[in-house]
Parts: sequence; C-alpha cells; structure tokens
Amino acid sequence: MESTTTIRDHLESYLKREQRSISFFSDTSGINSGTLSNILNKNRPIAMQQLDRITAAMGLEEGHFYELYIDECFVHATPDWRRLGPFLHRCADLNKLNCIEEVIRLMMDNLSYIPLLFEVAEEFYRDGKHEPAILLYETIAESEKMQHSERLALCQYRLFKLGLSKDQQRNLIIAAQFEYYVDRLDERYQLDALNELINAFGALHRWNKVQELSEKLRVKATIHYELNGRKKPEETKRPIIFYILYSYLAAGSACYQLKDYDHALEYVSLYAVIDWVKECNEEEALVITQFQEWAVGNRYIYRLMAGQFEVLPDYLNYISTRENEIFPALCDIVTAANRYNGNIDLVLEQYESYFTYQEQSNRIGKVSKQVTDDRYVRLLSDLGAYYLKKDEFHKGIEFVINSLKFSLEICSGRGMLRGVGLFEQYRDFATDTAKQQYKNIISEVQKLNEENVGFADSHM
Repeated sequence: MESTTTIRDHLESYLKREQRSISFFSDTSGINSGTLSNILNKNRPIAMQQLDRITAAMGLEEGHFYELYIDECFVHATPDWRRLGPFLHRCADLNKLNCIEEVIRLMMDNLSYIPLLFEVAEEFYRDGKHEPAILLYETIAESEKMQHSERLALCQYRLFKLGLSKDQQRNLIIAAQFEYYVDRLDERYQLDALNELINAFGALHRWNKVQELSEKLRVKATIHYELNGRKKPEETKRPIIFYILYSYLAAGSACYQLKDYDHALEYVSLYAVIDWVKECNEEEALVITQFQEWAVGNRYIYRLMAGQFEVLPDYLNYISTRENEIFPALCDIVTAANRYNGNIDLVLEQYESYFTYQEQSNRIGKVSKQVTDDRYVRLLSDLGAYYLKKDEFHKGIEFVINSLKFSLEICSGRGMLRGVGLFEQYRDFATDTAKQQYKNIISEVQKLNEENVGFADSHM
C-alpha cells in the first residue's frame, strides 16, 4: 500500500472495479449517500464509525485502513479528539497496539491531551484491556515524570499492578520503582497499594522491606479508623480493620522468616485478640474470623519452626477441617521436618494432591499469585531435600528437577540456587534422564543470562 494512496482512493477504486454506485454502496454500508459523496469529494473528513462501515462494506478485515487513517487524520491534519478518542477505543478492541503507540506519540506534542488520555487509560483498565492501558500509562508517566502529580502516582500504581507476573526479576524491578510513588497516591488507593507492595516484597523475601511497609500500613490505617470509623475511601477494597490486622500479620510473618519467633508470636497476639474493633458489620466479622484462624494456625507453625515438633498432631488436626489452610501449612511443615529431621511420611501421603500447583484463596479473597508461586517453588525443593535425606533418591531428584523447572518459569534465582545445590550434592544418584533434564535447564538459564534477563536474588 503506497503512502500516497488515500482511503478515498481505495474506495473509488473499489467502486469502479466492482461497478458499484454510491447509492448501492450507501445501502451496503449504512452511510448516507450524500455523506459518501462529500467524503469522496474531500468535502468532509471520515468519522471513525464511517471508516469501519466502509471497511466492512468493502469486505476487508477490521482495521484494514487504520494506518492510513492515522496518516490522513492525525499526521497531515490537526488532530481532533472527536476522532482520536473513538480511534483509540477501536484500536484497543482490535488489539492494534502499533496504531495506539503511533497516535499517542503524535499527541504528546500537545500536553492538553494528557487528561483525556488518562481517562481513556482508566476506561481500558476497568474494561480489562490491559495492554493498551499500559501503553497509555507509560506515555503519561513519562510526560509527567517531573510533575510529582497524583495522576503520575496513579499511573505508576496501575503499571505496578499490571506488570506483576510470574517473573520474579521483573516483579522486583517494578515493586522498587512503584515504592517511590506510593506516598503520593490519593488516600483512596494508598491502603491497597501498600498491601500489594507488601505481598510483592514478601514473595521476593525482602523481609526488612515488608516490616517497613507494614508499619506504614498500620499507621495510615489506624489513623483513618480512629478518625472515620468503618467508613472507607471510595476505591478501597476491604474494611479498614483488614489493613490494620494485615499490617500485624505481615510484620509477624517477616519476623518469622527472619527466625525471630518471639516477636512473631507477639504480633500474632495483636491479630488474635481484636477487642478494639467498634461494633462491626458482617463483612468486618468475616475479616476478624479469618485473622483469628490465622492466629491459631500461625501459633502452631511458629512453635513448630522453633523446634517444638510435639505440636504437629494438633496442627494437623486444625488444618484437617480448613481446606484453604492445607497448602501453606504443608509448605511450612516440610521445612520444619527438614530442619529438625522429623518424619512426616504419613502427612505427605495424606496430602499428596497438594503437590500440584493451584491458585490459593481464603475466606476474604484470593491469595497473591506471587506469594503462591514463591511458596510452591519452596515446597518442591523442600520435598526434594526431604526425600533425598531419606535416601529416596529417585523421588527426591524428581522434586528437585521440578523445582528447577518452576524456578526457571518464574525467574527465581533463590529457587534456582537451592535446586542446583541439591542436585549437585546428589548428582551421583541421578538417572541419565534426570541429568539430561538438569543440563537442559542450566543451558536455558545461561541463555537467559546472556540475554540480560537475569534472575531475582541470583548471582549465577
């Protein structure tokens, strides 16, 4: 398609080639014949809806003329939002990201378009059109990076949420980038943003950062609760008491991961006894119930990890009636068994179905996918270590290989290093098939490192 050829030229050629009259094409396209004449005579521009009708009537693929439309209406003519807005929406519908990129690049010459672009980005975000939304948010953030505006902070928040993935290396980068903006967010978004940042850093084992952000969440949520009671900002997802209790839970989890079990148990008390809550509604009662359940379970696991293995039967009895607690409990039980040489064969036999990856949820919502991914890769490597210690080499090596595969999938340097260490320690007991699988995985890691993809927390 030559650059000098216009949409009108194509339409004229079509009418001549197919021997169609304007009247006939008007009936086919649903466009008034007078309007078609004016378009062909260059007396009026082509509206977005008219362009799509012309394209369909000519029997062409949707969006066929979009590149030409950009050239005619936005490059060689003064951009008009009445055409720009609908064009962006249609490009998003058809996932023509290259067209969106080209148009917003042209629009950045006029900063007055930024508020309008932001509204479109928000519409895309709400409608689940994430890829085009990311393009707009990135462009707006770049244009406003020196403005320190709430709009800039919200763009960065959206990019953080949309950017989280299985790739732990990428998650680390975007979490660190967004943390700089979290305090600039409007109050409506701050509590959820802090909550999500805590989850992201927790999945990356940045426990000091989790403690720091948990304290920030506690202060903000507590002040809001004292001033406003249960009334929450418009965009805030959960009851205010959730954020207060979650700050205690996250801080306690960080202490636990840092092996500070005494302080971890102190935090448990803060979300176990909730006598400071004012008269609560049904939603708040559900939140309280969930945190009290977590308090019971975490007391068991903290004691177990401190070496009190005698609590295991009671803990198993506790989770047996709580489906959502089994997977996280199993992760910690295997870790404790490895640490204290405990025998948990019967436990693993009973809960073998949980060795397969599945999304996690609880009474009050879904568990962060990044948290579940981190737990799962740890479970696989810990199961490998458990069976290898018991000289069940075939089963142990199989779990180690699976942990390496999943570590590769989520770019977990920590998981990769753990798996490599275990495999090398027991290499002589691996089958030729397992050795070849291991070799393939290591080759893939080296290839990614050569491409500068890298692995989170890795020095490979």
